[in-house]
Amino acid sequence: MSTESPIHQRATADSWHGKIPSPLFPSTPTPNRYHLYIGLFCPFAHRVNFIRHLYGLDKFIDVSIVKPYPKGDEKGWPGWCFPKSNEEYPHATVDKLFGSDYLHKVYFRDDEGYKGRYSVPVLWDTQDGEGGRIVCNESLELLRWLPHAFKDHLPTEETNIDLYPPHLQSRIDKISSWLLPHFCSGVYKAGFASTQEDYEKNVIPVFGALNKLEKIIHANGGPYILGSELSELDILAYVTVIRFDVVYVQHFKCNLGTVRRDYPVIENWLRGVYWGVEAARVSTDFKHIKENYTKSHYDINPKAITPLGPWPDIEEGVERDWCKLKVGGVGHPDVLKFENGLEGA
Repeated sequence: MSTESPIHQRATADSWHGKIPSPLFPSTPTPNRYHLYIGLFCPFAHRVNFIRHLYGLDKFIDVSIVKPYPKGDEKGWPGWCFPKSNEEYPHATVDKLFGSDYLHKVYFRDDEGYKGRYSVPVLWDTQDGEGGRIVCNESLELLRWLPHAFKDHLPTEETNIDLYPPHLQSRIDKISSWLLPHFCSGVYKAGFASTQEDYEKNVIPVFGALNKLEKIIHANGGPYILGSELSELDILAYVTVIRFDVVYVQHFKCNLGTVRRDYPVIENWLRGVYWGVEAARVSTDFKHIKENYTKSHYDINPKAITPLGPWPDIEEGVERDWCKLKVGGVGHPDVLKFENGLEGA
């Protein structure tokens, strides 16, 4: 148990907002001081694992990986579990720090009275307090500061990558203001809707955002969303787009269109990131992704059957001449109306 009250680490009941470096959490990469808990299925944890590989942070931040299912009852109890051995489920691991069977027990090690969600990612400091404590479990915050936390200890070619450079910040902020709520979170709003009215209200913005993103990438000429520079927008979009055709189209009923058929520019961008950025490829696990959604959402898929398709999970071949690509999109009237209200960049 940590010696300091968890209240001082959290702004909400569910979230820890620590940062490296800070008075509590130094940036000296002491071997195995910091440890990351993730699920390979989760797009929010995927963001952090992506930058962990992109910046070479895997050299001093190891991971424990929960199984993609089961999650628990309708209230999420007892939550994500670890395999009993590293051979039980491919690419899932035991809890390397404590040998816990459930992720919630890691949360209880920091706060035995914790009542919030047992989510991933979780960055743990093994040396602070008695037995360690949670640094942060907010993926957007980790995405913003973790790339720079150990910059003095990384090779120059890795520290030269800036996902939020000053000259792009206003454009990143403008796009993320609608990309995050209407696309990254929008697929969940549509997928977990409990009425026809709520579903239709929430699925329209998903495709409005995709339509707008298609045009922005094309206008900027690729290979990334804002042109020649990889930015945090690419990571935010990637972890949702890579799941779109394989789970969101059928499982979350986001079937007004598919990326492969209706969005040739986004499809080309996706292939380019997957095949061209090693961190994207090594952090993506389609088995975890497919089986998590289909085998842990019992109210949506009660028989827990996982579709075999689409096949292949992601296609090869990238068009390097972006002028040859024709802008696509979904022409549903409500989608077009919503798209027209979004800011470009």
